[in-house]
Amino acid sequence: MATGAASRWRRWLRRTVVGVAATLVAAVALDLLFPLPLPDEDNASTVVLARDGTPLRAFPDADGIWRYPTAPDAVSPLYLDALLTYEDRWFRMHPGVNPLALARAVVQRVRHGRTVSGGSTLTMQVARIIDPHSRSALGKLRQVLRALQLEAHLSKDEILTLYLNHAPFGGTIQGVEAASWAYLGKSAANLSHAEAALLAVLPQAPSRLRPDRHPDLAQRYRDKLLARMRELGRWTAATVQDAQHERVTARTLDPPLQAALLAQRLRVESPRERGIRSTIDRERQAAMEALVAGYLAKLPERTSAALLLVDNASLEALAYVGSGAFADPQRLGHVDMVRAARSPGSTLKPFLYGLALDDGLIHSESLLVDAPQSFGGYRPGNFDQAFNGPVSAADALRLSLNVPAVDLLDRVGAARFAARLANGGLNLQWPRGASPNLALILGGTGATLEDLVGAYAAFNRGGLAAHVRLRAADALVERRLLSPGAAHIVRSVLEANPRPGQSRDTFDPGRRARLAWKTGTSYGFRDAWALGTTRRYTLGVWVGRPDGTPVPGQYGAVTALPLLFQAVDSLPRAAEDAAPAVPPSTVTELDICWPLGTAPEPGQPQLCQEKRSALVLAGTIPPTLPEREATAWHAARLSLRIDARTGRRLSGGCRAAQERTRVVARWPALAQPWLGAWQRKASQLPPLAPGCADDGLDGGANLTIAGVAPGSTLARAPGSTQPPHLSLRALGAQGTVQWLVNGRIKAALDASKPFEHDFDEPGPQAITAMTPSGNFSQLEIQVLR
Repeated sequence: MATGAASRWRRWLRRTVVGVAATLVAAVALDLLFPLPLPDEDNASTVVLARDGTPLRAFPDADGIWRYPTAPDAVSPLYLDALLTYEDRWFRMHPGVNPLALARAVVQRVRHGRTVSGGSTLTMQVARIIDPHSRSALGKLRQVLRALQLEAHLSKDEILTLYLNHAPFGGTIQGVEAASWAYLGKSAANLSHAEAALLAVLPQAPSRLRPDRHPDLAQRYRDKLLARMRELGRWTAATVQDAQHERVTARTLDPPLQAALLAQRLRVESPRERGIRSTIDRERQAAMEALVAGYLAKLPERTSAALLLVDNASLEALAYVGSGAFADPQRLGHVDMVRAARSPGSTLKPFLYGLALDDGLIHSESLLVDAPQSFGGYRPGNFDQAFNGPVSAADALRLSLNVPAVDLLDRVGAARFAARLANGGLNLQWPRGASPNLALILGGTGATLEDLVGAYAAFNRGGLAAHVRLRAADALVERRLLSPGAAHIVRSVLEANPRPGQSRDTFDPGRRARLAWKTGTSYGFRDAWALGTTRRYTLGVWVGRPDGTPVPGQYGAVTALPLLFQAVDSLPRAAEDAAPAVPPSTVTELDICWPLGTAPEPGQPQLCQEKRSALVLAGTIPPTLPEREATAWHAARLSLRIDARTGRRLSGGCRAAQERTRVVARWPALAQPWLGAWQRKASQLPPLAPGCADDGLDGGANLTIAGVAPGSTLARAPGSTQPPHLSLRALGAQGTVQWLVNGRIKAALDASKPFEHDFDEPGPQAITAMTPSGNFSQLEIQVLR
């Protein structure tokens, strides 16, 4: 009998083992034949976030579903508490199916003839989400098997994460984070008790309970859950009572759309990331977008604008407006003008002056000449076609004069300058086959707003430029662009430039931040720029048409600069923003003298015709730059032998019984037409003594304007509407003659050809004829109305 019992036990054990093994084999086979249809995260929706986690722009998946990725540790504990209490209190303990809950649901359906309570666990709900099925008995079995399969492959937190990201919340919204932003306007990490309960109940009937369509019904379901939380002791009665007082209000479901072009850019750069955190400050972004949109409404049609704001300490982009009208096809709002390469106009000039300072070519008050010049056949002019004669380096930069800038670039070297900019992260772009040339300093190249802003930040970062950071994870890549001293001097020069309509001593009751600013306009009015940097921020503005067509009359100082000022004035202020910067130890302020550009000499007061206070780098005071083509003049500092009896100068082998030495400071030849009478007299040479050989110092004395007498008065002929007309010649000139009227160049003609000009503006008219060597003649006439 014992033997029979043992035999039966062995048979039962064998059958059990075989059954378990068969079950396991069948389970493995089914698992292999029907793998888990987990969501394809590579084709899921993407959300780009501000630095604080606020969504800037969401991109739906291929099916148009909005989903913001999250995880259990990133949502409010209140929500998790409400969710698990409402859906599945035993979630952490069961294997995916709760037999007791299923049995209870079956009994209640048989007894009442309808579903009273569901038996589905949270895992079973996830199974239904990833593998939809019918509500038949076969469908329920399939759901149970999928739930067991989920538990076999995933951890509880992974299953919960699937629910948090894929639970339906009405319409095209899936996941608790997307629902929280859509219905509540906040992250699921920051929910109140009432909000947590609301989001917990919505997936049970997402269409019927949508708060934007059925707020009253949604509130009734929410309050039921709140009461249950009180009954189960999860939340106190006082907490539930307060929560029930919160009304469920309807919201318009507009997807977020801030920094739209930046978001698109980051998504393309990181296609596999579902949640991309940027460096953007949401409030600053909203303010700048509104500012640009309002400003753009005043500009001509088809005009767009771009703005980039960065933090100087980290080079993180705080606001990125790639287009002023993202959804406007007429303004080509889809084109990101922060990244587009456009002609930078004069915006590169501050870097050139900084490099010239580092090279020891200039100090802040070095004497430069703004006059017609030829650089190997290249003849630049100024924006207003006028010339200013002798100017300081600081004034030449502030006034954005073209000839002094081209002169400096010719001395620094165009290729070297472009290479220095590239090393600092400002990569100039050239047409195929082109190379750096003198035109680059006037905009004859391509640059992006992003690179320009990264480079301009160097003026408030001790000369260190850096790549603009768009994501918090991006490394800070810095490059030396200028020395700290050169950066300080250039910034000081640009900060001293008053805003249009103000003088340098204008009282500022608001204590505005010190702003070093520069504008630029490309050839043909195609691009208007304004760049500015304060102690804490650097900001750039571009205005124009993305297709490159001109916008006549629109240029940097008129079109882009006002927007720059508005943006800067809207930024947070601190007391130190208005304080002068402490100069580096390499920068000193010293007196210098024009025309030599050097320090005053106590024993030679006649050499200091104009004293100025200059910012000097490394204690070195470079003299005025030598003239390039003024062959009629010698060195700026001349030491002359003078006949003490007659006062005439001696040359070569000439000798006098009594001689003395006289030192004379000469102005650059090309500056002569703009000098005052006393300046010309101070640098005038004594006449050459009779019998002495020509020393070549009087080379400019024979040029004369013929065709009108000095002091003449011109008027229209009686009964004529034609303005007075003159035909003038430059006698004694050879080669090319530059003709200027009131400082504005009117023609460049061979000396053999007459200068024909209609004087259609009344008043005094200063006429100047000037050769490349510096010889000139000037006279004044009067034109009557």
